[in-house]
Amino acid sequence: MNGILKHMRQATLPDLSGRRVLITGPARGIGSALARRLHHRGALVALAGLEPKLLSDVASDCGEAPWLECNVADREHVENAVNELVENLGGLDVVVANAGIGAQMTVVDGDPMIMERTIAVNTLGAYYTLRAAGPHISHQNGYALVISSVAAAVHLPLMSAYCASKAAVEALANTMRIEIRPTGARVGVAYFGEIDTDMVSRGLRTAAASKFSGNGRFTRAAPISVAVDALEAGLARRSRRVCAPRWVSVVLPMRMIAQYVIDTKARSGLEEALRIARIENAPLTTPQPQVTSSNGRQSS
Repeated sequence: MNGILKHMRQATLPDLSGRRVLITGPARGIGSALARRLHHRGALVALAGLEPKLLSDVASDCGEAPWLECNVADREHVENAVNELVENLGGLDVVVANAGIGAQMTVVDGDPMIMERTIAVNTLGAYYTLRAAGPHISHQNGYALVISSVAAAVHLPLMSAYCASKAAVEALANTMRIEIRPTGARVGVAYFGEIDTDMVSRGLRTAAASKFSGNGRFTRAAPISVAVDALEAGLARRSRRVCAPRWVSVVLPMRMIAQYVIDTKARSGLEEALRIARIENAPLTTPQPQVTSSNGRQSS
């Protein structure tokens, strides 16, 4: 029955056949599932991201789609990758700024390298992607979709870097929407709650975080198909907002109230969670190229 309903929903969507789509961060999770779904719907996809073996596998599943290894935190990498992939596709209709990472950190005594790397990938990576792809999608059928999060609107303890980066991404997309409107192109923002992806399982389900989520105080992870269904519909319609699961669309306009609820519920177990976070070595959700900070300290 669910399969029949899904087929009926897809049948009512605008046709995606021939739509030229560039996706960043498609090696895992939502990005890889979206690439495969769009290929199945007849779109032409191009892939840019890290983890070349996984990228190659996704590209193979997408009809040998063009792909390039690309560090989105490096502007030159992004510009070169976007230009080459767009040339390969023969133009561009849609760009999905999906690449992102996360790791827990506390504001006062957390590792500042976590904040710096998260902003570099999630925020600057989205900016570099939109900047490079913007001229190519500036036409009547053009569309840019930026993957943000409900964390842009409602902020949790231990997630300061991720929340800050996703709030910045939301602002970036909202500004671009206004600026690019005269060309006929549109810009959307995707807001996800907790989705069952590698990002969640590898980086956000930590011992410290379990002090909040372990007793059902917050939401449970939704299947990745929920997010991909929403993205497929959003891309087909060039939507201003994409939300998954559905409760996210209710929380967004009530963000001030929702934040008060989070503030109140998070008090339970907070001291213990912070104690654990200070000694827990929580990794970034995707291995990163090694970078060197201004003080000579290296991070990967």
